[in-house]
Amino acid sequence: MRVLGLDPGTRHTGWGVLDRTGTRITHAGHGVVSPSEKLPLASRLVVIFDAITEVLAQAKPDAAAVENIFFAKDATATAKLGHARGVLFLACAKAGLPVFEYPPARVKRTVTGHGRSEKSQVAQMIRTFLRLTEVPQADAADALAVALTHLQGMQSRVITATSVKSPKGHERIGRSRTSYP
Repeated sequence: MRVLGLDPGTRHTGWGVLDRTGTRITHAGHGVVSPSEKLPLASRLVVIFDAITEVLAQAKPDAAAVENIFFAKDATATAKLGHARGVLFLACAKAGLPVFEYPPARVKRTVTGHGRSEKSQVAQMIRTFLRLTEVPQADAADALAVALTHLQGMQSRVITATSVKSPKGHERIGRSRTSYP
C-alpha cells in the first residue's frame, strides 16, 4: 500500500509518500510546495493544486492522509488553512483517492509518543524511523508523520466501505466511518 501524507498550508504545504509491504514501512519521497508569498491567495492555491496533482500522478498512491485543522486564536490563519486543505481534498478527489484525516496531536503521539511535541522532535523521529540521511524540512516531516500515522493505524482499524461515484463515473470504494475493536 502507498500513502500520500499531506500537511496543508498556504505558505508551505508538505507532502510525503510512504509504502507498506507487510509490516515494513519505507520512504518513497517527500517535499514541500512553497508558493511565493507575493502571490495573492487564489494564485498560491493554484500553485499548490498543480504541484500536488503532479505528485499524485507520479507517486500513484492508494490513499491520502491529511492533517486536521487545529483551531488557533487567529481566525484568518485558520480560514486560509481551510482553503489549502480544500485544494488538497479536491486534488485527491479528482485522482479518485480515499482521504483520511488525523488530528495533529494524534500524529505527534504516533511519532514521538507525546501529543505536544515540537516540530523539530517530529522531524528527528521521522528521520530516525525512516532511516533518512538528513532531517526533512518541517512541513515534509509533518506530512511523512501523517502518512505514518495512517499506515500504523490501518492494522487495528476496521473500515466500513461504501460505494461512491468517482468524478469519472466509475464505482470506487470510499471510507464512510471507522470503528475500533
